[in-house]
Amino acid sequence: MRACCNSRQKDMTYMRTKSDNYRSAALSVIIAALPAIASAQEACTTYSVQEGDTLGSIAQAAYGSYDYQMIFNANRDALAVNPNNLPAGLQLILPCEDGRLTPDAELSSIIEQETARQDSARTNNNIYEPPLKFVTSNDWKPFTDESLTGGGIFVRMATTAMQRGGNDRGNSVSFVDDWMSHIEVLLPTGAFDVSIAWESPDCSKLDLLGEFSVKMCTEFDFSLPIYETAYAFNTLNDSKYAAARTFADYAGARICRPEAWPISDLEVQGLVEPLVTYVHPKAPLDCAEMLIKGEVDLYSIEAETASSNFAELGANDKVSPNPALATFITYHFITSKSNPRGRVYIAMLNRGITEMRESGEWYDIVATGLAEYNKLSQ
Repeated sequence: MRACCNSRQKDMTYMRTKSDNYRSAALSVIIAALPAIASAQEACTTYSVQEGDTLGSIAQAAYGSYDYQMIFNANRDALAVNPNNLPAGLQLILPCEDGRLTPDAELSSIIEQETARQDSARTNNNIYEPPLKFVTSNDWKPFTDESLTGGGIFVRMATTAMQRGGNDRGNSVSFVDDWMSHIEVLLPTGAFDVSIAWESPDCSKLDLLGEFSVKMCTEFDFSLPIYETAYAFNTLNDSKYAAARTFADYAGARICRPEAWPISDLEVQGLVEPLVTYVHPKAPLDCAEMLIKGEVDLYSIEAETASSNFAELGANDKVSPNPALATFITYHFITSKSNPRGRVYIAMLNRGITEMRESGEWYDIVATGLAEYNKLSQ
C-alpha cells in the first residue's frame, strides 16, 4: 500500500506494470471458504484452532469482522509460514478489541520499558556519524502521517529501530508528499538515506515482474519486513464476482487500486490486461466510491483501509470482502544502492527491528498506533 501523493501521473506506466509481492503465490489464498464457526472464539483469550478454521472465520467469531489483521499481528511467528493452513490444536492469542494481548496488559508498557533501558545506556553521538535522514509521506494513516503520534506506526518503527539492537544514531524525519520522488530523486541523489516504507517485490522472479518492480529489485536495498498485511477483494453484495473462489473467476472484472499501490500480487495470479481492466485513481477513497457507484467491479486493498473507506461512505452494508481470496504484502524500509552507506543503514535498521520483535516492542508500537487511529476514526 502507498498513500496518495502529488505529481504521479507521469509514473502510471510504472504502477500499471507488475509491482511488489513479497510472499509466494501459495500464500495468496489466505482465507479459505468459510467453515462453521467454532466455539470459544472470544477476544482477550487464547484459542485452540479447530479442524476447518480459517483466520477469517476466527476473526468473524471473535470480533464480528473477517478482518484478521489484529490476530496476525499478535501471532506473527506462528502464522508467517503459511496463514492458509491452520493446524488443529495451534494456540492463537486473540487480542482484546483495543489491541491488548490480555485484559490486564497495558499498551505502551514495553515501549516505556525499552526506552528507559536505552536512555540509561545512551552515549553522545559521534560527530563523524551525522543523523540518518528518513523521508516518508502523509495521508497513509495509521502508518505514516504527521498528525499521528511519532508520525505513525512505520515512522515510529524506523526511529525506534535506530535506538535498538546496539544502535544509538541520531535521525531526522521529513514528509515529502510525492512517493515516486523518493525513489526517482531523493534517495538516488543522497538527499535522504531511507524511505519509509515500500513493498518488496519477489526479486527471485524478475522474469515475471514489470518495469517498476525490476527497478526496485535492481536499484534499491530492503530492510527486514516491518509489517505484513492481507489485501482483500471487495465487491458489491449482489455482484457476480462476490462468488469468486479462484482468481480465474475474476476474468472480465474492472479492478480498482489507487495509482501508487502495487498490482504484481494480482499479475502473478494471471490477472493481467486485457483479461481484466485496471483502474488507478489517486486515492483509496476514490476506489471505494467507484465501487459503490458500480463503476468498477472489485476494490482490492488492505482490509484496514477498505474498512475505513466504506465506514466513511456509510456503505458497510453494501459491500463484502471475498472470504476465499486475498493476497499478502510486506512493507520495508529502503535505501538506494547508489548510497555508499545504504547497506550499513539497512543493517542497523535490521538489528533494531530484530530486537523490537524479540522484546515485544514491535507489537506494542503496532497496537498503540492502531488504537490511536481507531479513536480518531470513531
